[in-house]
Amino acid sequence: MTFTGILARRAATYASLVKLAHTVFAAPFAVAALLLALTRPHVPLTAPRVLAIAVCLVLGRTAAMAYNRLVDRDIDAENPRTRQREIPAGLVSPRGAALLVLFSCAGFVASAATLGRTTAMLALPVLFVLLGYSHAKRFTWAAHLWLGVALGLAPGGAWLAVGAAPEPGIVALMVAVATWVGGFDILYSLQDEQFDRGHCLRSIPSRFGARGARAIARGLHLVTVTLLAASARLLGGHAAHALAVVLVAALLVYEHSLVTERADGSVDLSRIDQAFFDVNGWVSLGFGALVAIDVLLLRR
Repeated sequence: MTFTGILARRAATYASLVKLAHTVFAAPFAVAALLLALTRPHVPLTAPRVLAIAVCLVLGRTAAMAYNRLVDRDIDAENPRTRQREIPAGLVSPRGAALLVLFSCAGFVASAATLGRTTAMLALPVLFVLLGYSHAKRFTWAAHLWLGVALGLAPGGAWLAVGAAPEPGIVALMVAVATWVGGFDILYSLQDEQFDRGHCLRSIPSRFGARGARAIARGLHLVTVTLLAASARLLGGHAAHALAVVLVAALLVYEHSLVTERADGSVDLSRIDQAFFDVNGWVSLGFGALVAIDVLLLRR
């Protein structure tokens, strides 16, 4: 194999380690927030600023995912569902993952510093939230909500990074993202209910059971839709923004229909990957696209 081929394979391995494709969850909401911020007065936007925001988004998420895989490598090795992940499988060394975390954290802080004093001051607290999630399930069953908060910071960060002042509409959007992520992470973690109980790991399914977990996820997603609607109203959304909220609501209903209870009381998880990645990918992409149409076409 050529040197270029080796580099490409290593890059693909590290991209798989940090689940680069899952950037689709947070990025469209960050883009939507950035576009909505431009509707506010005296909010400039330049190409270097957009690039710095993109770097922060990618490196912050990379740091969080690489750290999660590093911290959880022993747990992943014991779990049949995760033992083929890159570190337990020997494809990435713990040292390599640690170096990726350090590089990503340094790049995140440096990029945030170029965006202004506020983002520079918030960079380290944001990293604490992003990295802290990896330890949360060791002491609280609410770890799913911690993950939600971590992703909910993305639209807020984009909003502040372009110089927009905090206001209720963007806060509502951030909390909506947090409850959306928390809800779908609860559904996804149903796969590990028994493993978590056997290894003293805390999660909503291991604490409340599958039925209780699904009810909590439904409640969180009801809050998601309510807050998205409130955010659209507060931020002056037009028809396409309203349609984005309706689309999200419909997709979340469909997501929950994919995770059903069998006659014996167990949960049918045969379509959990579709519910987790496909449906939620369409939630974020659809919302982001419709908000872009609303801002760029309907508000002119």
